[in-house]
Amino acid sequence: MSHTNQTLGEFIIENQSEFKYSSGELSRLINSIRLAAKVVNHEVNKAGLVDILGAAGDINAQGEDQQKLDVYANQKFIQTLTKRNIVCGIASEEEDDFISINSQDEQNQNKYVVLIDPLDGSSNIDVNVSVGTIFSIYRRVTPVGTPVVLEDFLQKGNKQVAAGYIVYGTSTMIVYTTGHGVNGFTLNPAIGTFYLSHPNMRFPETGQIYSVNEGNYVHFPQGVKNYIKYCQEEEDDRPYTSRYIGSLVSDFHRNMIKGGIYLYPQSSKYPDGKLRLLYECNPMAFLAEQAHGLASDGYGRIMEIEPTALHQRVPLFCGSRKMVQMLEKFMATEV
Repeated sequence: MSHTNQTLGEFIIENQSEFKYSSGELSRLINSIRLAAKVVNHEVNKAGLVDILGAAGDINAQGEDQQKLDVYANQKFIQTLTKRNIVCGIASEEEDDFISINSQDEQNQNKYVVLIDPLDGSSNIDVNVSVGTIFSIYRRVTPVGTPVVLEDFLQKGNKQVAAGYIVYGTSTMIVYTTGHGVNGFTLNPAIGTFYLSHPNMRFPETGQIYSVNEGNYVHFPQGVKNYIKYCQEEEDDRPYTSRYIGSLVSDFHRNMIKGGIYLYPQSSKYPDGKLRLLYECNPMAFLAEQAHGLASDGYGRIMEIEPTALHQRVPLFCGSRKMVQMLEKFMATEV
């Protein structure tokens, strides 16, 4: 079967044997994420035509203003995953605490928990810029059939069994990994089906793009400042091109295809970093490594960080291998 004709559903079935615990649950879980993505995509594409733009008037668990589409996407993913009875717990960036699903139901033998950023980059939605969803899947560590606890969610990134993102852009794509490479699927809106469009996605070993909010330059650590200056020097294959969308999914997706590095360092404004370890950094790190890239906090591997809180923040540097390695060298000289 040619790649362009293979649907996401067919791909999941064909590759189900690669899952470490192959019982069909993980396949059904990814299918549920696909369904929710189509629902959210439909609403995102109506932005401007219906009353879905702007702030919702609430504050999320991070102390940030919620957009209406944040709330909508959060509800749709939680509803879809809950009603299909395939997970035992969900943690969302938009929720204060994790959600235990059917914890008292004797039939609840589900083994997986999902952590999700329902709408990454939602502040861009009012100006018609690409946004996305990020998801991360773990096998629970507590006994099956019992209520999930915090321990089930506070797992290192290297324990992920699957992770991915949906980008709602000029075309809508699901990109995900189960630890056997990264594949991308594009939605055909005419028939509502995702088709394999980007098989075996890989970061080029190096690239020409650096993605960082340089407006915060004065707040960055000296090692990051030095690396940015390095990117701007006219030498060898430099200067690099600066490209920053402000949506992690979009910046990551572009850099994976074209070659580049994404930087969101700690700063005097955010001494621990701003991005969430469990909802953003770990899933993107899993994808980066599976796509032959790297993901670091500036000093070590993101997926080796021991989580201590659901909404823990860390610095993130991810992308083409040689670019991340060079960033780490600059960071090491300023320790």
